[in-house]
Amino acid sequence: MTHRHRTGFSAIALFGAVALLFSACAPKEEIKPPPDALTLAPLSFADLPGWRSDPVAQAVPALARSCARFRSLPADRTVGPNGVAGTIGDWQGPCARLADLPAGDDAAARAFFEATFTPYAAGNNGSREGLFTGYYEAELEGSLRPDPAYPVPLYRRPPDLVMVDLGDFSDRWKGERTAGRVVDGKLKPYEDRAAIIAGSLKGKGLELVWVKDPIGAFFLQIQGSGRIRLADGSETRVGYAAQNGHKYVAIGKELIDRGALKREEVSLQTIRAWLLAHPDQAAAVMNVNPSYVFFQTLAGDGPNGAQGVALTPGRSLAVDSKFMPYGVPVWLDAEDPVDGGQRLQRLLVAQDTGGAIRGPVRGDVFWGHGPEAEHRAGLMKSRGSYVLLLPKSVKVAAGS
Repeated sequence: MTHRHRTGFSAIALFGAVALLFSACAPKEEIKPPPDALTLAPLSFADLPGWRSDPVAQAVPALARSCARFRSLPADRTVGPNGVAGTIGDWQGPCARLADLPAGDDAAARAFFEATFTPYAAGNNGSREGLFTGYYEAELEGSLRPDPAYPVPLYRRPPDLVMVDLGDFSDRWKGERTAGRVVDGKLKPYEDRAAIIAGSLKGKGLELVWVKDPIGAFFLQIQGSGRIRLADGSETRVGYAAQNGHKYVAIGKELIDRGALKREEVSLQTIRAWLLAHPDQAAAVMNVNPSYVFFQTLAGDGPNGAQGVALTPGRSLAVDSKFMPYGVPVWLDAEDPVDGGQRLQRLLVAQDTGGAIRGPVRGDVFWGHGPEAEHRAGLMKSRGSYVLLLPKSVKVAAGS
C-alpha cells in the first residue's frame, strides 16, 4: 500500500517535471504586428517642414494632369481605396481653381493649396516613418531590327498573357494584381524571367526592339520606361505594357546574402558595377528576380504612370495603390539622396506604382531621364515621411 502510494507519487512528480521542462523549452508565441493600414492625422501647413521654401508652382503641371484624368470620371466615383480621398466631385472645384493659377507663380500656388486643401500626416498604423526610393527613365542603345550588335530583345505583351486585378473579386484584395496564362480553363503562372531570357518567347514575333546591354535591359525593366537611342541618331521611347505576374525580388538583397555587397553599400550604381565585374554570375543573379516586364512604344509627353497620365520629373511619386490614392498632392520630407546634410522637402503628386512599392508609407520619386536623374534615383534609399493634401470637403474619420 505504501509502496503503491510512493510509486504513484513518483510518476506524478516525474510527469510534472517533464511537463515543466517542455513548457520551459517551448518557444514563446511571437506577437504578430497588426496588418498594414493607412492612418491619417490632420495637420496645418505650418507643420510641414520646408513648406515655405519649395517652389510649389513646379508641382502644378503634374496636378493638372491628374485633374484632367479626374474630369473624365463620374462625380460619384471614389478616389483611392475605400474613398480615402473622397469622390471625384470633391476634386472638381479644386481642379477648376487650379486651372486659373498664373504659370510659375509660387506665391499664388502656395496660397491656392493652403486655401483649398487640408494636410493629413500619413502613417502605417500611426507610424509615420517609411522608405523612399527613386526611379528614372533609362537610356539604352538599340535597334528596331535584329542585329548581332544588339542581341537582347525587349518584348511586347504576349497575346496569351492575362492580367488580373484581384480587387475586382474582393475588397480585401484591393491593389493586388497577378497575371498568368489560361490552360484548360484555369489560370496558370506565366514563364518567369529565367525562362523568357532563355528564349521561351523567341520566334513568336513579340520583339519590340533589340538592345545592346543585358544589364541595361534588366534595369530598364525595373524602371519601367526608357529611351532607346538608334544608330541613325533618332530615338524611340518605350514604357510598361504588362508584367508576367511573378513577384519582384530585389537582387540587392541577393548580393548582400552572398557577401558581395554590404547593406549600406547597395545602390543601383554598386549593383551594376558588381554585375559588370562578374559576367559569369550576372545572368544567374538577375534571374533571382523572376519578374519580367513587357513594353510598348510610347508617344506624347513623358512616360505614363499607373494613373494613366504622363509623369513629371521631380514631381511625380509612385505609391502603393492598395493604400494610397492616385492624383493626390503629397508633401515629402525625406533624406536627400545626394547631400546627406539636406532634406528633400517638396510637393509631389501620387501618379504611379511599382512592384517594390509596398506599404502605406512607401514612395518612389520619378527623377526624369539623363545622367543626373539616374544618379539621384540610383542613390536614393531615404528614410522619411509624407503628408496627403485632401480637399477641404473630404471628411476624414477621426483616428483613420
